[in-house]
Amino acid sequence: MREVIFDTETTGLDPRKHRIVEIGCVELVNSIPTGNEFHSYLRPDDDFMPAEAFEVHGLSQDFLKDKPRFTEMVSDLLTFIDGARLVAHNADFDISFLNAELARCEYPPVAEEVLDTVRLARRKYPGSPANLDALCERFGIDISSRKKHGALLDAHLLAEVYIELSGTRQPALEISVDKQSPVNVSIHRQSREARPHDPTKEELKKHQEFISSLSDPVWKW
Repeated sequence: MREVIFDTETTGLDPRKHRIVEIGCVELVNSIPTGNEFHSYLRPDDDFMPAEAFEVHGLSQDFLKDKPRFTEMVSDLLTFIDGARLVAHNADFDISFLNAELARCEYPPVAEEVLDTVRLARRKYPGSPANLDALCERFGIDISSRKKHGALLDAHLLAEVYIELSGTRQPALEISVDKQSPVNVSIHRQSREARPHDPTKEELKKHQEFISSLSDPVWKW
């Protein structure tokens, strides 16, 4: 099963008037990260970054001024997520922004039903905090590099959280992934020499001595 964990950073909270300024996607195949990812910073059409949004993600107007518009990368994004189940943290927020951007480009919306890891966490740990930082702490996932919100970084962290939440981590397996072919996953096992099957001369001799010692074996009846 192919899944894409994705996250967005925006200029605000209202998809009708605010815009996506960063999107990050991480691919899983059968709950194993393949190493394939999609990432893009985006220049909003109004070239304006509210101070409140800048405090969250640290993406300034000046940093974004030479980045592509959403219309310039939408085809690559849709190719990357095509056929995958989408997974997001607080999915209603991210999917509403993504579909608003698609509507502006006159593209149809992506699937409305996205797996929401917030809901998954609340079902599994009712009454406990379900934000990304709290879940990373619960599962021992290192967030020392998360000084600000970042779409690609958060997508990678969420991928680790999602694997823990869904109970699909397989720590006993040594996994190698070929990044050129996402589904080429190999499991390495220690090789052993073949065991001999023919009896030795000494074993045959002892067996014959044992047979001769039997006074009334059943195969003579």
